[in-house]
Amino acid sequence: MRSNDAQVEAANVPSAQGLPDIIGPGLSVLFCGINPGMRAAAAGHHFDGRGNRFWRVLHRAGFTNEEFRPENDRELLRRGFGLTTAVSRATARADELSRAEIRAASAEFELKIQRYAPKFVAFLGKMALAEMSGKRDIEWGLQSSRFGGAHAWVLPNPSGLNRAFSLDALVSAYRELRIAAESSDE
Repeated sequence: MRSNDAQVEAANVPSAQGLPDIIGPGLSVLFCGINPGMRAAAAGHHFDGRGNRFWRVLHRAGFTNEEFRPENDRELLRRGFGLTTAVSRATARADELSRAEIRAASAEFELKIQRYAPKFVAFLGKMALAEMSGKRDIEWGLQSSRFGGAHAWVLPNPSGLNRAFSLDALVSAYRELRIAAESSDE
């Protein structure tokens, strides 16, 4: 694995919409949102939406020792984690993306995963992986098939619009991934 300084340099991989990937080679977990929200894209920081619970969930699940603010998103690299999106186009809601648009992003996204080789790629929600893989029976958690060479894991989306999952349920799901990722490091 590269040094922390080299990882931070690799963090600013620009996207077409101005929301850079927070990525470097050999990460433990690369969290993959469906696409940037409008506020996040405008701010240039992942999960900057008012109701988004990502940073709170990440902390409570044990990925970070403190609750990060969106403007500190690049600090995740120092802990072996990264952030990306399956589709770079920003929208107010992920359901504004067409299935064809997600499928069209698949090849480039899979190449990104192959290039950076994280141990786990964690899809936040089922939608992106379902469209990219062509599978409709996506379950939560570890997937039987890898994606781009990485173990694929599906987590509930932490968006404030996703009220099907309580904060405690989100934390529990994310904690399972953290434990699996730590176990794979041994």
